[in-house]
Amino acid sequence: GVDLNLLVTFEVLMRERHVTRTAHVLGISQAAASAALGRLRRLFDDELFIRTKDGMAPTPKAQEIAPRIRWALRELAGVLFEEAVFDPRESTRTFVLAMSDDVEAHVLPPMLKRLQGQGLQVSVLVRQSNRYTVESLLTEGSVDLAIGALPGPAESFPREELFSSGYACLYDGERLGLGTPLSLEDYLALPHLLVSYDGRRGIVDDLLEGRGLRRRIIGSTTHFAGALTPLKTADVVVTLPRHAGQAFAAATGLTLSEPPITMPRFTVSMAWTPQRANDPAQQWLRGFVHDCLSS
Repeated sequence: GVDLNLLVTFEVLMRERHVTRTAHVLGISQAAASAALGRLRRLFDDELFIRTKDGMAPTPKAQEIAPRIRWALRELAGVLFEEAVFDPRESTRTFVLAMSDDVEAHVLPPMLKRLQGQGLQVSVLVRQSNRYTVESLLTEGSVDLAIGALPGPAESFPREELFSSGYACLYDGERLGLGTPLSLEDYLALPHLLVSYDGRRGIVDDLLEGRGLRRRIIGSTTHFAGALTPLKTADVVVTLPRHAGQAFAAATGLTLSEPPITMPRFTVSMAWTPQRANDPAQQWLRGFVHDCLSS
């Protein structure tokens, strides 16, 4: 006996945070939108949205159920309107991919090159993610595909391995007068630029500490691309995933070297939700990504 239109009203309210604007988006009167909000409150036994000077603020309950309602509406739309086949030559669809910027530097260029080479009108939109946010992005249905060194067991989401990577050092060898491979002595003598989610410590520090060594961190950034300008203007070195280092070195002329310490390798995979495993458009996207990285 639940009117599914109420869920649509909830979704628009979460986005607009205003009853009048919600009514306008839905093409209904303000009174009808207010009545729908009242029915939503009774349905969930919660105020859901509280009036403030800045609009309608969602309650904790509303924030809790919002991702699941968003996901349910997307899945329902998929059942009703999903294409039996997907023809990328006729599509103008925008696919949303969750990637950290090191993976983006490696994956996005060949994707764009192939899209242009094949004359496709399909678009790719990247949402920044990391191991702490990727699962929620998939769960709430806001991305079509996640690509990265994914955390957690494979049972959570279907996944496919794309490539194996390791670590490398990036620096301005010409300006610093340093070639390759970078020696441990030079590595420890140079100030380091840290790329870290919390800006405090990285895997290099753990490995050096195990050998009784330390490096000097002169600064930090939360994104690998944020290291490029300092590398061209300051006497620093950065240790980063090899796939990103190769892309950055090719684009900027910076020097890429094996690190002078043994570092682990890791696998980069793509993951998707089980509900979209058989979606023709999703199947095309996964094949397209795989082909871009295999050529």
